[in-house]
Amino acid sequence: MDINEVQVREDLEKEFGQVWDTDQLRADFEVVGFRAPWVVVRRRTDGVEGSMEFQHHPRFYFQFQES
Repeated sequence: MDINEVQVREDLEKEFGQVWDTDQLRADFEVVGFRAPWVVVRRRTDGVEGSMEFQHHPRFYFQFQES
């Protein structure tokens, strides 16, 4: 994926699986840090840290990878 290419949610889901918008991300993860186009997060259910990519507009987060 080209980080400058805007994709709709459905296309991101087809390519990467689960996709989160900002409210969904806040519900499932604690944000530890940002370095575009990645975000470091801690999953609220079990404390597992990982990272995922995001696009700016519309803001979607995807491709969660455990650390």
